[in-house]
Amino acid sequence: MSAVKKGEQETGDAQVHKIRMTLNSQQTDNIEKVCRDLIAQAKQKKIKVTGPVRLPTKTLKLHTRKTPNGEGSKTWDRYEMRIHKRIIDLHTSSAVLRQILNINIETGVQVDVTILNN
Repeated sequence: MSAVKKGEQETGDAQVHKIRMTLNSQQTDNIEKVCRDLIAQAKQKKIKVTGPVRLPTKTLKLHTRKTPNGEGSKTWDRYEMRIHKRIIDLHTSSAVLRQILNINIETGVQVDVTILNN
C-alpha cells in the first residue's frame, strides 16, 4: 500500500513545476544561441515550453567630459551599454531540468532559474 492518496501527486522530484528561466546578455547573438539550444533540448525531452519572450532592451548611458581639468572646449564622450533580456517558461520536474541545463552556455550570458508556485 502506498502512502499517497488517489488523485494526489507524490511530493519530491517527480512533481511537475513551472520553471522560469531569465537570460541576460549584452550581445544578442549569444543570448539567441543559448535560447535556441535550451528550447531544442526541452523539445527533445518533450517538455512544454513557452518563449522566448523578448523584453525591452535596457540602455544605460554615460556622458563624461573629455578634458579632465575643465579647460578647453566643452567636448563630451558618450558611452552606452545595452542589456538584452529573454524569458523562457518550462513545465517539468527539477531532475529533467538539470539534464536540460547541461548545455554549453555562451560567455556573457547570465541564466537565472526560478521555480514558480503552481
